[in-house]
Amino acid sequence: MNIDLSGMHVLVTGASSGIGTAISRALALAGATVGVHYNRNAENAKALVRELGNGACAFRSNLAIPEECSSLFLDALEKFDTIDVLVNNAGIIINSPIEGDAGQWIEKWNTTIMVNLTAAGILSRAAVNHFIEHDGGRIINIASRAAFRGDTPDYLAYAASKGGMVAMSRSIARAYGKDNIKSFVVAPGFVRTGMARQFIEQYGESIVVDDLALNRLTEPEDVAPTVVFLASGVMDHATGCTIDINAGSYVK
Repeated sequence: MNIDLSGMHVLVTGASSGIGTAISRALALAGATVGVHYNRNAENAKALVRELGNGACAFRSNLAIPEECSSLFLDALEKFDTIDVLVNNAGIIINSPIEGDAGQWIEKWNTTIMVNLTAAGILSRAAVNHFIEHDGGRIINIASRAAFRGDTPDYLAYAASKGGMVAMSRSIARAYGKDNIKSFVVAPGFVRTGMARQFIEQYGESIVVDDLALNRLTEPEDVAPTVVFLASGVMDHATGCTIDINAGSYVK
């Protein structure tokens, strides 16, 4: 199947590294014009935009600040006139032992929920309102295996935020399908990214691979093709679904 996304504008959050970069490259390779969101990695984002070409543009926004989430979508609309697909990929994971200081734990919880879930909610709301006025569109939410399998006690907020993202995505799919709006979840397991580097360096890659049904750790490039497939429209009747990409480490 030859997927052609020519003429489509796609906003990808957290696009300056890891899974977001791989997604952006795959979308551009299929012909899409990509909005590359970043927060701190301006150099990476600008280099990626040059690599992608085809009218790609970088947009800076701190997703820990609600007002900047709203302005991100508006900035992308100002540049592209329309957005056809929103990919909520940006996420953080913060180690927060429950035995620690309560105030610090709450602060880390709130930050995680804000970036991983509330920001995705703000952007999804903006996308839905835009899509209603422009004959539809697609939202692709990059959640996690942790939304279904759970995570360790030190990462309760991360699992909770990703679980919330799944519920939000399903609600949008059910509520706005008649408006030609589709919503999907992609749920990776452990992926070789900067976010996972600390764990790998501390415990070793073999600990992770032993938990998989396959022989190697999942790479960002293993996740990206599914996003292109969902963005294309050929899977629209799977709206509301979750596609797991976890190398068989959690089968439900």
